[in-house]
Amino acid sequence: MFNSIRLNTRLAAAALGALAIGTVAFSTSAAAAPLPLFPFLLIPQTEAAPPPVQAAPSQDEGSVVEMPARLKRQVVNYATREAPGTIIIDTPNTYLYYVLGGGQAIRYGIGVGREGFTWSGTQTITRKAEWPDWTPPPEMIARQPYLPRHMAGGPGNPLGARAMYLGGSVYRIHGTNAPETIGTRVSSGCLRLTNADVADLYSRVNVGTKVIVLPMTDRRADLGTAIR
Repeated sequence: MFNSIRLNTRLAAAALGALAIGTVAFSTSAAAAPLPLFPFLLIPQTEAAPPPVQAAPSQDEGSVVEMPARLKRQVVNYATREAPGTIIIDTPNTYLYYVLGGGQAIRYGIGVGREGFTWSGTQTITRKAEWPDWTPPPEMIARQPYLPRHMAGGPGNPLGARAMYLGGSVYRIHGTNAPETIGTRVSSGCLRLTNADVADLYSRVNVGTKVIVLPMTDRRADLGTAIR
């Protein structure tokens, strides 16, 4: 019996010793990395998702638009008495012609002024700018007070990649960050091309280039027939 008591006492002491060692080990570990009271509520920590990579701006920022065949830049037969290098705006048909001479022209699809904002006449290009800043004129601010008072040039700018200023007017031939508007009547009087087309036209014209804008009432059939 006494042997049994001694054996049980030794076993108890050994168990207490092991418990003490385990407690020290647990305390050391806990000091290094505290454990949650409710492990099943622990949410795995993951790295924050990186911001989306911004792709390099395309010529027409953010949009992939398939132009109707008639609005794509192309060389066409175009009979005119105007000198090579002249720009002719066919407002009702939403075309811009760059006269090549010899009965031919480059035809570009454009966006023109919406109802009440078309105009006509003859101007010259007085200034050219790449990725131009935009400062809406006071009359535009009066109509649309939410517009910015000034916007630096860049892919998000409504004037697009290039601008050619017409005389001393507020009108321009410029690019656009909304290529889906080509072929429509949408602007406050400016004439817009896709950024790719306006860059092409910009490379061909100089300050002093003559620009003829036909009136909306001049509804002649399209005179520019594609060269087959």
